[in-house]
Amino acid sequence: MKPLRAMTFRHVAVGLTGLAVILFVIGLMFREDVGEKPYLKIAGAGFVFNYRVSDAYYGFTAVVQKPVRNYSVIEAEFEDPAGGPPHRVRAKLTPRSKRYALRSPPLRGIEAKRPYRVSVRLVQNGDKAVLFEGDFTVASQISDRVVPPKPLTVGPGYHRNQDLPRGWKAPPAEERG
Repeated sequence: MKPLRAMTFRHVAVGLTGLAVILFVIGLMFREDVGEKPYLKIAGAGFVFNYRVSDAYYGFTAVVQKPVRNYSVIEAEFEDPAGGPPHRVRAKLTPRSKRYALRSPPLRGIEAKRPYRVSVRLVQNGDKAVLFEGDFTVASQISDRVVPPKPLTVGPGYHRNQDLPRGWKAPPAEERG
C-alpha cells in the first residue's frame, strides 16, 4: 500500500501525458493521407437480370473518398449492348451519403463474357471542374436470352402475363452463355 500513497498528482499527470504521446505516435503511423486518395472509388459493378419483370441492366457503386462540394455530380456513360449511343446517367452528391449507385436503363442484346465500357466523371458544383475521370469494363456471365420478352407476371396477385408467348421457356443452361 505504501507505493500508492507515494503516487502524487504529478506522477499521474506525467504518466497520462506519456500515454497520450504514445497513442498519438501510433495514430500517426497508421493514418491514411486523404490527399493521396482519388475522389471516387468504384466499389463494385455488375449486371442484374430480373426475369420476373423482363428487365436487364448493369451498373456500379461509387464511394466518395475526399470532401467534395454538395450537389456536385457523378456522370456515367454506359455502352449500349444493342450498338446504339451510350446511355448517360447522373447522380447528385448530397451531404447524407458517400455511396452512390448508378445503373443503365433497361437493355437488350447483352452477350455473355463480352466486356462493356463504362466512363465515370465527377464534376464539381459551381466551377464545373472535373475532379475524377475513369473508365472500366463490366462483363456478364450469361446473355440476356434468359430474360423473357415480356414480364412473367402482372398485377399484385402475380398472375401469369397473358401477353407472354404461350409456353415460353428460358434456353437450356448450355445455350445461355
